[in-house]
Amino acid sequence: MTQGHHPSSARTQELFDRFVIGNYRRYPVNLVKGVGSEVWDAEGRRYVDFFPGWGCNLLGHCPPKVVQAVRDQVGELIHVPNSWLTDLQGRWAQLLSERSFDGQAFFCNSGAEANEAAIKLARLHGKGDRYRIVSFTGGFHGRTLGALTATAQPKYHEGLGPLVAGFDYAPFGDLDAAARLIGDETCAILVEPIQGEGGVHLPPDGFLEGLRALCDEHGLLLIFDEVQTGCGRTGEWFGYQRFGVLPDVITLAKSLCGGIAGGALLARREIAPSLRPGMHASTFGGNPIAAAAGIATIETIEDEGLLERVGGLEAAFRERIEGWRERFDFIDEVRIAGMMIGIALSIEGAPVVQAALDNGLLINCTQGTVLRLLPAMNLDDEQFEEGCDLLEKSLTQVQATLAAT
Repeated sequence: MTQGHHPSSARTQELFDRFVIGNYRRYPVNLVKGVGSEVWDAEGRRYVDFFPGWGCNLLGHCPPKVVQAVRDQVGELIHVPNSWLTDLQGRWAQLLSERSFDGQAFFCNSGAEANEAAIKLARLHGKGDRYRIVSFTGGFHGRTLGALTATAQPKYHEGLGPLVAGFDYAPFGDLDAAARLIGDETCAILVEPIQGEGGVHLPPDGFLEGLRALCDEHGLLLIFDEVQTGCGRTGEWFGYQRFGVLPDVITLAKSLCGGIAGGALLARREIAPSLRPGMHASTFGGNPIAAAAGIATIETIEDEGLLERVGGLEAAFRERIEGWRERFDFIDEVRIAGMMIGIALSIEGAPVVQAALDNGLLINCTQGTVLRLLPAMNLDDEQFEEGCDLLEKSLTQVQATLAAT
């Protein structure tokens, strides 16, 4: 990557300061090109990316088969309304159904939209008398008002009340607390099988199984928010398969289309008709570009054996990161499931993220103290070693700074 083909990072920062609403905290770096697990900025500097696309780029940046599918499709048909048929959307739904629980799909554009669709489906299935949904502290379901209300983290609610009625919160992992919230008006339980934004929290043994039993006992829908865990992230096609617990509905987005915007809801066949004509829609949902990318994503994962690759990478990350705990006493816990990695610290994580950026590595911090990595499932051995070396270097620098203060 050579300098001079793009405006400088400083010039782009000026444009943003003047014309873009400042609702994001952005790093002052103009990224201009990405290949696999590497990206370059406008100044030509290369970074190893262990958090590609905020989890959307599970195949890395610009996966070749997805790029080619989009290029081919954009010259044939970009968009048609969902009042017409397209073979691509039908085939995409078939591929997802065959790899999950033989359900039916509704397509949208994001995880928040998928969860809004799930909320509406659950209420419609409850036939008006049952509308309340149990969700869990530490969860995250999106930024639209309904999905945000389902998100039981008060910091996301500030200044946005009144919120949508009908949500009850239980502590994640507390089966008894969830059971106590179920009443005559309850229609569903909504949960991330592994909490992502909440800090890569895995469910306690028996928790998801217990939720399934509660739903069966009370006639509720069990909805798994698989926006982060879906599409191969955990080494299975979907996170529920890792735990052997069958939900009634799953919601998908992020890596669903290899980096192209896309979301979906999959529902069991006997439940799907509750989302009846006229009750929900998404203008761009399942559009030909997203469908072509979604199909190419599935084909890439299978053709390259990437589900198996996740298992090897998970073991490698676990061994490498666990080995740091003796050196860095501020590492409290390491939580790993496939390519979801959380490193819980006893210190603020922002200085580590900044040190990593300065060293040429992109990572994330969530909940203030949890370093979060969502690497590509096709990360190669050389990039794995380089990225881990850079992260170790960054931790060492932060440790030295702490010792000096």
